[in-house]
Amino acid sequence: MKRLSLVALGATTLLLQACMLSPGMHMDTNPMISEDSAENSMVEMVQITPKLIAQDNSVATRMAIPQPLLEYSPENYRIGPNDSLFITVWDHPELTIPGGTQQTNAINARQVRDDGTLFYPFIGNVQVAGLTLEELREIITSRLARFIEKPQVDVNVIEYNSQKIIVSGAFNTPGFIPVNAQPLTLLQAVGQAGIDPLRADLSNLTLTRDGVSYNLDYDRLTSTSSDIGKIYLRAGDSLHLGLNDARKVFVMGEVRTPRALPYRSSRMTLSEVLGTVGGPSPETSSGREVYVIRGVDNLETDKATVFQLNVRSPSAFILADQFEMQPQDVVFVGAAGITRWNRFISQLFPSANLFRTSLLVEDDVRDRNN
Repeated sequence: MKRLSLVALGATTLLLQACMLSPGMHMDTNPMISEDSAENSMVEMVQITPKLIAQDNSVATRMAIPQPLLEYSPENYRIGPNDSLFITVWDHPELTIPGGTQQTNAINARQVRDDGTLFYPFIGNVQVAGLTLEELREIITSRLARFIEKPQVDVNVIEYNSQKIIVSGAFNTPGFIPVNAQPLTLLQAVGQAGIDPLRADLSNLTLTRDGVSYNLDYDRLTSTSSDIGKIYLRAGDSLHLGLNDARKVFVMGEVRTPRALPYRSSRMTLSEVLGTVGGPSPETSSGREVYVIRGVDNLETDKATVFQLNVRSPSAFILADQFEMQPQDVVFVGAAGITRWNRFISQLFPSANLFRTSLLVEDDVRDRNN
């Protein structure tokens, strides 16, 4: 009876180890898929095929720039507090630079006060904030005409200090971009601020205007035909380029260097991800078990989607190069059958040796008793 109990114990040990360890790095999707109905499933299984890629590309090409951003047209610059103006009255240097020659520089400028007013000889205080340069020129000309015959007046801004655009996030020089008389496009503003390529999420550019935020996929809009070059900025706008610190793509399973990769742009493809980690391990990976798991961070409210790619397919490399990643995607490469078998065997031998040793001990005890 003792021998039978030891045999049963050994068999149970082998059975448990076989159940636990034989799968290896293999993702069993059956527990995630409900047998009751598709509505109760935790995940949706989708094969990565040319048709799927075409559908995704079709959706991507339909991404439109919000119409309010395209409807705005640049206006003439309007003077504001702290702007520095240079006012010239031709043939009357005493009104331009009292007691000196006319030189256009900051020393000879007239600064608009915080309340938006400006003092000028003969005409006194003038409310200039909100006026265009042409409107101010006409006001000064009409008032000086009381004292000077046919005055010739010119007005220029030599320091733009009143209006700014805020840039923040993954820019090389976050802060402020002054608004001047030259129209400023979104592309010019991004170029001036400079993109930090290591920290930027190029798919996540936000333009906020009048309290409304517009999300733009900067990478896609600049790499494909779009109207992004027609977006003009105005005073008070803010640009925020998202950081990729908290947005990752996780790679695990049978790859050379499993790790988390920073998500940089919407053009980050599956082939790029696999190439960055050294690709699937040729010794241990299964060519049929390459998965992209999407939506695992919202399982309480939404289904996750598991995309499967058969790497042994002739078109696999093309499909992987066209399948675009999203933040928080999980790439899992399963183990080959022989790898799972070898792992099972490596765990089986210690158990088998333990089982064999127990039998030898029992035989030795029995011989002694006899």
